[in-house]
Amino acid sequence: MPAKPSATSSPGSAVPSAVPPFDPRDPLGLDDLLTDEDRAVRDTVRAWAADRVLPHIADWYERGELPGIRELARELGSLGALGMSLTGYGCAGASAVQYGLACLELEAADSGIRSLVSVQGSLAMYAIRRFGSEEQKQQWLPRMAAGEIIGCFGLTEPDIGSDPAAMRTHAKRDGSGGDWVLNGRKMWITNGSVAGVAVVWARTDDGIRGFLVPTDTPGFSAPEIKHKWSLRASVTSELVLDDVRLPADAVLPEAIGLRGPLGCLSHARYGIIWGSMGAARTSFEAALEYATTREQFGKPIGGFQLTQAKLADMAVELHKGILLAHHLGLRMDAGRLRPEQVSFGKLNNVREAIEICRTARTVLGANGISLEYPVMRHATNLESVLTYEGTVEMHQLVLGKALTGLDAFR
Repeated sequence: MPAKPSATSSPGSAVPSAVPPFDPRDPLGLDDLLTDEDRAVRDTVRAWAADRVLPHIADWYERGELPGIRELARELGSLGALGMSLTGYGCAGASAVQYGLACLELEAADSGIRSLVSVQGSLAMYAIRRFGSEEQKQQWLPRMAAGEIIGCFGLTEPDIGSDPAAMRTHAKRDGSGGDWVLNGRKMWITNGSVAGVAVVWARTDDGIRGFLVPTDTPGFSAPEIKHKWSLRASVTSELVLDDVRLPADAVLPEAIGLRGPLGCLSHARYGIIWGSMGAARTSFEAALEYATTREQFGKPIGGFQLTQAKLADMAVELHKGILLAHHLGLRMDAGRLRPEQVSFGKLNNVREAIEICRTARTVLGANGISLEYPVMRHATNLESVLTYEGTVEMHQLVLGKALTGLDAFR
């Protein structure tokens, strides 16, 4: 006969002495969901960011530049963070959860650093790995995984954002050898001015195709976009293609139509689901620490009910978002993650992350707008994250169509 529960425990509960203490930074005990290897990946990326990014990021942001980006890329390559969820060709072959944890830690430092890694691995490298020929994979992926070559991904155009099917960039066959000639413009391209190869999507007579464009090709240029108030510690560029001539084998052979670029975007959005929670975590922790040290009316402001309500709401949304990211990561690892579920995560987590940052700013009061604290920097960065790789409205419509079976896009 089973023993009766003690007066201090409930049926099915663990022995009281086995219950760990409450951790304000992990109130749901989500760390218990991770394997030792997961934690090792997370801690390695966190330590790198603490050493190489956090001491400098406020200055980089204020100056509006990311100095030493090529050196940072090589260091990230040494960590195995570039294309880390891809297999072969020098890639780490990490799990989706481990890749997500890396994105979280990178964006906890700054969204621009996570964008560098996301565009390199989940857009440019993923496009080559998924849709490229064996020769293209051998040519580009090992050096991109090592950070020796930086890649960019050209889809958005000056007048074409959420409707990529309307792109104007085009590629035409020319000459007996089957050369391609590309003309057009791409806009808001992360890594564009420092890339060695650009994955450019263009309209052809056969439909939308992807092209690998070495950036030293005549007719290609990538002027950097200045005067940004978001993602300031990130290289953002326009791509200009004026009669760019490429050999016949520059096209990605396995991608015809929008399924190519949209598949890449879905992979990259997954990293954003995790990364946005990194920005939110840093802002929440800054507010929590500030609330326990800043005194008004004779006691720390964390002792007032309104401040505690803010902290509680931030903690709930932050850790719900991390739990959602982990769930989607397990589904990706099992090959069961659907694009609609990625939209679910991107819509929820970025929207909640920016609200957490804004609430954290109110806890810090006037200090919240200072670069001595990370909160406003993360909040302004998330304004870009909210828009790129699918706006709130587009992900709402993706989910709306999935829920109703009715297409509201057109």
